[in-house]
Amino acid sequence: MTAPTPTPTPAPAPAPASLRTYGPLQARDPDLEGLLTDGLGGFALSSLAGVPTRCYSGLAVSHQPPVGRWQHLVSPLERLETGRGEVTLHALELAPNVFEGDGLTWLAGVTLRDLLPEREQFVGGVRVRRRSFMPRHSGGVAFLYEVEAREAVTLTLGGFFADRDMHHMHAQAPELTFALEGTRALVRGTRETWVRLHAPAAAVETLTPRPFTQRVYFRHDAARGEPETERALGAALWRVTLPPGGGRVALVVGGLAGELPDPWVAYDAEATRRRALVERAWEATGLPGDDLIATLAVAADAYLVRRGEAGLSVIAGYPWFADWGRDTMIALSGLTLTTGRFGEARALLETFLGTLRRGLTPNNFLEDGSGAGYNTVDGALWLAVALERYVGTTHDLAFARAALPRLRELLEWHVRGTDHGIRVDPASGLLLAGEPGVQLTWMDVKIADWVVTPRHGHPIEIQGLWLAALGAEGRLSRLLGEAPQYGPLRAQAQASFAGFLTGDFPADTLVPGQEADRSLRPNALLALALPDTPATPAQVEAALRRAEAELLTPLGLHTLSPLDPRFRGNYGGDQLVRDAAYHQGTVWPWPLGAYIDLLLSRGEVARARAALRGLTGHLGEAGVGHVSEVFAGGSLRPGGCPFQAWSVAELLRAHVAVARAERGARGLPLSP
Repeated sequence: MTAPTPTPTPAPAPAPASLRTYGPLQARDPDLEGLLTDGLGGFALSSLAGVPTRCYSGLAVSHQPPVGRWQHLVSPLERLETGRGEVTLHALELAPNVFEGDGLTWLAGVTLRDLLPEREQFVGGVRVRRRSFMPRHSGGVAFLYEVEAREAVTLTLGGFFADRDMHHMHAQAPELTFALEGTRALVRGTRETWVRLHAPAAAVETLTPRPFTQRVYFRHDAARGEPETERALGAALWRVTLPPGGGRVALVVGGLAGELPDPWVAYDAEATRRRALVERAWEATGLPGDDLIATLAVAADAYLVRRGEAGLSVIAGYPWFADWGRDTMIALSGLTLTTGRFGEARALLETFLGTLRRGLTPNNFLEDGSGAGYNTVDGALWLAVALERYVGTTHDLAFARAALPRLRELLEWHVRGTDHGIRVDPASGLLLAGEPGVQLTWMDVKIADWVVTPRHGHPIEIQGLWLAALGAEGRLSRLLGEAPQYGPLRAQAQASFAGFLTGDFPADTLVPGQEADRSLRPNALLALALPDTPATPAQVEAALRRAEAELLTPLGLHTLSPLDPRFRGNYGGDQLVRDAAYHQGTVWPWPLGAYIDLLLSRGEVARARAALRGLTGHLGEAGVGHVSEVFAGGSLRPGGCPFQAWSVAELLRAHVAVARAERGARGLPLSP
């Protein structure tokens, strides 16, 4: 009789490419948040120490990928019993700086291995390490506990459950039922949450659930002027007794069908996948061993999400954004082309080419999955830029040939006119956009009926994008052996663009028949950095000098000069205050990429590197390993989403461009 072939033991996960460590004092900081994602739009979020700090903290599961996200778990319940008594390993804030649980007291530190967090606690000679991760496309989060102890100890595990739309909180504890069978629990409410314990069967005691109401205070929501107090339902579910020496236990929580047969194997698979992302990015950039690329390549992965069954999209920011067209196209280069993820780049282009309506891409898909809004003038133009960048990087002529008719259709809609007053001005060849009550550019805040930065007419970056889209059609046509169809229009628009370039800084918006809006904003740099914008070297230099004097900060560019009487330096407080400041002086990091492009075009490599140092340091200040959405115009305190797609993407793209230029300046070749 032939002996059965033994199941091969999976190879352990490789050493991480990016390693970040935080001591106990740093790791207790509630402003340091860690993010895990599952590629479906679902995520798990908390402070590094595991303290929930927002209504979005815990496990959010996407039930209509990548939207329809439902909050299932606020935090695990964790207690450790030794011969000296019982302590609580979790920590929940009840009121400012008042905690239930001793988790922060016992904290020894946190290590991020390719942004996978490992929390370590030390209790009277007992060491407890907890690793957490989200298995790919799972809708679940796993917590892996490793206990080292000289004596037998008992670990009690359960959870604090929410059962709600992720944007809202319970004023009263949710009505949930608990059904336990061995090491599996089913928590039923509006939706079902399953919990699975992985531990030696002989060591497990299944408990009779005794649910209790738990108050949770969310400090980051309080700072934003939002509702700040939640009522979750807590329950201890199992006790696991570990022998002298210790052992390992796993707790897995999910909101979608399917469970993990072996969470430790799944962890190694996820760690291996992340290391492979770094290796691919190093290969694509020719910069092996670069630590910043290692961190940002893994961070970039968090934003790439499945849309529906087959499509791909980009979550604009965690925790509250869905996927946005403009953000996706701006971020595409950094998230995918820089990192060597060319298949994902093509899939993103296919998604948004397939959703064009009257020449426009969706501005945003709605969180409830009911449709999309098309109130954007720049989304489709950034799509044209991203398409040309993709073809230039990959030489995918088959895709270029398939996409070119859609690009021409997009341009034709703009020529003859489409929604929201978006149309070519026949007198100038420039693109007009805007109508009362709508906001179409990236400066898109609307408060009730107040459009804060309307920019109707000819916004400067829209003209730069329009010229780039027309130029992309011409270059792709010639590449494929076809005749360009918009050459005369492009030439007319380029000649008309000179109207923006008078004075020492380009106008922000031209309005036919009216005085130009000369507000000092970063939009001029966005336009000047695009390939078809006509500007002399002297005009570019003048614009850079003025921008450096009034807009440039260590973390990005002011959206309005601090010398402007409309400048608002405070980004914080309730939504009205935040929105009023959003594009009126608040600092945004993503436009810094255009500034870097302009510096490199002039050979100012050292100045470009210096401009990136603040953002590089910021990777450890808020959403660890990521870049925040915005910073207050006065204090430069991080605000908005702590994890923002185009912020990460543009820092990564700019860093790679600068690193390549630095090697070139030293006469060093890039790795093949």
